[in-house]
Amino acid sequence: MTAPRPPLLLGCVHTGAALLAGLSLLDCLRDGLDERGTALAFGALVVLGELTRRPGAEGRETAPLGAAAALSYALLGEAGGEATHHGVTQVVGVVLAASLLGSVPHIAQGRPVRDHLARRVLTTGFAAVCLHPLYNQGAFQGRGTSYALLLAAVLTLTFLCDALLAAALAHSRTGWPFGPLLRDELRATLGIGSAVCATGAVMALAVAVVGLWALPVFSVPLLLTQMSFRRYAAVRTTYRQTIASLARATEIAGYTPAGHARRVAALSREVGRDLGLSEAELTILEYAALMHDIGQLSLVDPVPAGATARLPAEEQRRIALLGGAVVRQTGVSPQVALVVERLADPCAEQPVAARIVRAVNAYEEKARDAGPGGALKALEELRLGTAGEYAPEVVGSLARVLSRDGLSMPVAG
Repeated sequence: MTAPRPPLLLGCVHTGAALLAGLSLLDCLRDGLDERGTALAFGALVVLGELTRRPGAEGRETAPLGAAAALSYALLGEAGGEATHHGVTQVVGVVLAASLLGSVPHIAQGRPVRDHLARRVLTTGFAAVCLHPLYNQGAFQGRGTSYALLLAAVLTLTFLCDALLAAALAHSRTGWPFGPLLRDELRATLGIGSAVCATGAVMALAVAVVGLWALPVFSVPLLLTQMSFRRYAAVRTTYRQTIASLARATEIAGYTPAGHARRVAALSREVGRDLGLSEAELTILEYAALMHDIGQLSLVDPVPAGATARLPAEEQRRIALLGGAVVRQTGVSPQVALVVERLADPCAEQPVAARIVRAVNAYEEKARDAGPGGALKALEELRLGTAGEYAPEVVGSLARVLSRDGLSMPVAG
């Protein structure tokens, strides 16, 4: 069986990065490196940044030191008071070689690096192309106001370029809407991205005045920032694991089938992404989906197979309110509790997250019990219920998500 062809946009980005990388490496091998000591110093900093790269919050890769070092080298016009002569191809070649060297441990662990390297090559090349031709032609002598404005403009454009590339790559791989992905990339990189851009610019200006001794001085703050992001990601992971453990209480007690909450949470998050929810809203949605059945612990007799969608409206309402009360007692965000409490409200009065969890939960219950062809039957039942019980836009989004996955559902367990 042949491997599926990559999406066109994904192939274009990788091809563009590969062409730029190949041209740059060939040029460096043919002509050698200008200011070899400076190139090696910045390359070593990029290697260190890549070696310390770890998955951050929401699964994003965080390598602020490597990004800042690459950006600083792209913006470097002087070193120790003397003009530099390296060009765009040398900038890209050095950054690529250093990024590849620093990515060796990640490749050995089976972690994907192609998208990361493509973004690094293209954004570094973009910054260098914007600055170096003008600087090398003497258009910006000294470090006056015009040079500062140029740096600010290049940094802003590079920031936007990286966000566009990240959103485009994610859209190509997942099929999620491009607009919400771009919005989330801009929000996610606004904090650390501004720190990376500012540090990269300050590094370039400091090296221009005092030389390469400025590099270790300005590397320390970003290393500390990276450690903070890693701790934050670890806290988020632990928090989610705690919520998942609480959600399994209904499975352990025999009220719901094994893996039901996890399946509903995974599919709800996919539907939320398709509808354009932000990362913060998706987190609330996922937590509410994990704990949507917690109110069943108040029942004396378990509902067969935990299928609350078939219960009378009043009983569903009572379970939802009890579930919300339990969630509030656990210390989870009140927004999660609110979603759980509103699961049995009339569809028109529900928040979007409650509409999604309600529809996905009903789909999972109906498809699980319908046997062969259960996915199609369950989806048709939901469509027939969109007059008031399920939101039409949510059912439509669920159909799109399922069609991308071959109209199936996660395996039970």
